[in-house]
Amino acid sequence: MTLFLSPSSDLAVQKAAEALRAWGQSRQGLGVALVYGPVSAEDRLYHSKCPVEQRSVTALAEALKEIGARWKVLNPCEPDFIMELVEYDVTLSNLHGPYGEDGRLQGLLDYLRVPYCGSGVGASAVAADKILCKRVMLTLGVPTPGWHVWSGGPVAWNGRPIMVKPPFGGSSVGMSLVRDPADLPGALADAAGDEGAPVLIEEYVTGMPMTVGLLELPGGSVVVFPPLATEAIDADFYDADTKLDVGSRGAVTVSAANLAPAVLDKITAQARTLWDGLGLRGSARIDFILTDDSGPYVLEVNTTPGMSRDSNFAVGAAMVGLTHTEVVLAMLHEALARPPYDVPLPTPAFASTTPLTREAAVSP
Repeated sequence: MTLFLSPSSDLAVQKAAEALRAWGQSRQGLGVALVYGPVSAEDRLYHSKCPVEQRSVTALAEALKEIGARWKVLNPCEPDFIMELVEYDVTLSNLHGPYGEDGRLQGLLDYLRVPYCGSGVGASAVAADKILCKRVMLTLGVPTPGWHVWSGGPVAWNGRPIMVKPPFGGSSVGMSLVRDPADLPGALADAAGDEGAPVLIEEYVTGMPMTVGLLELPGGSVVVFPPLATEAIDADFYDADTKLDVGSRGAVTVSAANLAPAVLDKITAQARTLWDGLGLRGSARIDFILTDDSGPYVLEVNTTPGMSRDSNFAVGAAMVGLTHTEVVLAMLHEALARPPYDVPLPTPAFASTTPLTREAAVSP
């Protein structure tokens, strides 16, 4: 059973930070494959619009330099990606959405027997699929806004505002808040994409958006960060442009959520339930909406939290006394402390350095 540490567990977190720094000193020259590239729509958006200095991969690279790791950014869109990947001791992925956060990269790494930070195949796949994750929330008794799935044809809509969401991906890419029936067909088309994927239609719940980070520490304990309240300044909801905030215009404010003890207990309990129920590992960020009557509802689970210096996850970690570099050390430690697979798989052998050219077969 997971031992969860509350934000007030100062001594335990401090001891963990000391252990992480000592561990990092003993692993100088650790080979870290920092995986980043424009694979999913979400990552393509960040790659094209977000300044280099604001990207998570930049902050992660700085942390790896501070740690003294031997590291390289590996782009999965490059033909030598796998051949280079197996040359490193551990993989730290900064990919989000399909092919990076949904279990497929994790399955490849398992097969190659390359340790990696974060959740495994099953937890990654369930959390990344918004529809499947909703179904799991129901079985776990975790409150989430009402919803149904649209797969084409007429839409049963009661006229109240709804959120239209693609089943995969993050950063609100392809998501729409629909108030007018005339806007619904376009929103459904955007969310379904070229593949015509099923679309999540979710009840629009008003309230305070909040996010809660969780980080696994040495020994297997998990610290739950204090809930952060996020408020979009010039948008109806926390959409993609607000999250990007190109130019640091202050499009969103982030602050410690001032919650009554009973509400804080509810949110923390739901975060713990999802960590254990989904089988999460390493790190995660869970997004909530807190209604005016103090009812918290879970919106989604992110198994690869953003790790820029001013990301919600980094801010939450700082509130419990952990630096950005200590968070990266915790991720690396968890990956390398995890028992390796002991199965009769062949060691990958690359007979030719000539890349094969194949037609792209992209699915969500």
